[in-house]
Amino acid sequence: MKYLSSNKNPEIKQLRLLSQKSRERKKRGLFVVEGKRELEKAISGNYLINSIFIEENHELDCENIVQKLSDADQFIVSNSVFEQISFRSGSEKIIGIAQSKKHDLKNFKLKKNALILVLEAPEKPGNIGALFRTAAAAQFDGVIIANPKTDFYNPNSIRSSLGCIFLLPTAIGPSDEVINYLNKKEFFIATAALHPEAVNYNTFDFKPPCALVMGTESTGLDAQWLKASHQHLIIPMAGHVDSLNLSVSAGILMYEARNKKIDRETH
Repeated sequence: MKYLSSNKNPEIKQLRLLSQKSRERKKRGLFVVEGKRELEKAISGNYLINSIFIEENHELDCENIVQKLSDADQFIVSNSVFEQISFRSGSEKIIGIAQSKKHDLKNFKLKKNALILVLEAPEKPGNIGALFRTAAAAQFDGVIIANPKTDFYNPNSIRSSLGCIFLLPTAIGPSDEVINYLNKKEFFIATAALHPEAVNYNTFDFKPPCALVMGTESTGLDAQWLKASHQHLIIPMAGHVDSLNLSVSAGILMYEARNKKIDRETH
């Protein structure tokens, strides 16, 4: 392994650019993965890892990943330099550079009768990561991001998902194309929306193939999604509360869908 002790080293410069600049990630088709758990999930998700950077004196801690990534470029980084490149303030001792995947709808592979989450115009990387983590925990089959407002491979998305962002089939595209895709594949479109015709979420069956569509906390869903919806859903709340955090709302709905699916399969 090559030893890196200067932040002026070309490999270190590239890593820092990829961590900080969405434009650089898109131009190079590369992104940064920090942490053993996250790298393990990226490997499980069949991502190609080009290089790994290990903080000196922690080689044994990362031995399993080093063996799995024997074809990747491997570097030992001095403590002082690693502290500068670590996005997570030293809590992790290994960082990787991975190749991005294409997330177009035509290559979106799902099993029959899938249950998927659709996020419309998400803006906060932390929210995206948290929603992927919950979708993976609730055994959803995939995620579609419609009209994204942030880079999918933002380090905050990866961190808040604990690497779950790598485990679910994911497609990204404009809302009109996503709606056409869902209709073509005969998905039932269920939207979380305050609407006169909305029904209590726990009375809805979520029978697959079903797409659960969530909008932003600030503006909700775009009008084209409200028009495309087959059923609007609401979460009842006490009179003095008028809204829930997006991640909380999505978690409630996804676990309800999961429980209904389990009930169908066991009866």
